[in-house]
Amino acid sequence: MNATKKQLKHETWETEEAQLGKRVLVVLSGGQDSTTCLYWAKRHFEEVHAITFNYGQKHEIEVKAAYRIGKMAKVASHDFVTIPKLLKSRSPLVSHGETLEQYDDFESMDKIIGDRVELTFVPMRNAFFLTVAANYALEKDCFDLVTGVCQQDNANYPDCRQVFISSQEETVNRALGIEKFKIHAPLMHMSKAESIGLAQTLDGCMEALAYSHTAYDGQYPPLGKDHASVLRAQGFLEAKTPDPLVVRAWKEGLMELPDTPNYEALRNENHPND
Repeated sequence: MNATKKQLKHETWETEEAQLGKRVLVVLSGGQDSTTCLYWAKRHFEEVHAITFNYGQKHEIEVKAAYRIGKMAKVASHDFVTIPKLLKSRSPLVSHGETLEQYDDFESMDKIIGDRVELTFVPMRNAFFLTVAANYALEKDCFDLVTGVCQQDNANYPDCRQVFISSQEETVNRALGIEKFKIHAPLMHMSKAESIGLAQTLDGCMEALAYSHTAYDGQYPPLGKDHASVLRAQGFLEAKTPDPLVVRAWKEGLMELPDTPNYEALRNENHPND
């Protein structure tokens, strides 16, 4: 991202800041995007609360990641809502009879998915989560809700688009008979690399990303090739910076560094005479 684009992004964040309230609830899955949004909220709001959903997902490890990240961010409160087996789907995230799609690399993944919805889509998940989160937010006198959805994620999820977020915000306001409830999606129009650029400007965010979880197979270290893992790796490659999660696993002796340019400096540090 060139300097002009960085400046425009920064100006967008600062312009939005003037429109925010003092108290906010963040939907924190424990993944990369929601972690970034949590630290974005810490910059822009005085009091930050979090809510995490355990909906019977195979990668339940992300709930543990959310707990740790919430502690690291020192959120004012953190609610964990357990709703196992409520959401029905053929998505491999909740159906143990389905297998995760695996991709060789980002380019082939992009071609395979094309315009279709990636098979990990869980119908009505975000609509349900945002409805419940709005209920929890109002109990805390929060009229601002933050979600990490992004329509640039190459998965074509219908509930990760701006049109859905705008519709959901209107629905919440109509259901409550008010007009002031806001749903913020700071990453909506950002690529993964751009969201990583944002994370680098947020105090403590990159450190927290070392404990986030993305892999849909629920495994650590992240060695799989599912959609989310491939997308995350591509984002850090384009951002020209190492993924803190991968670096953490490498330092723990659990994996080798990927053979991509964004890890070259670390490889040279480890093998200075090669």
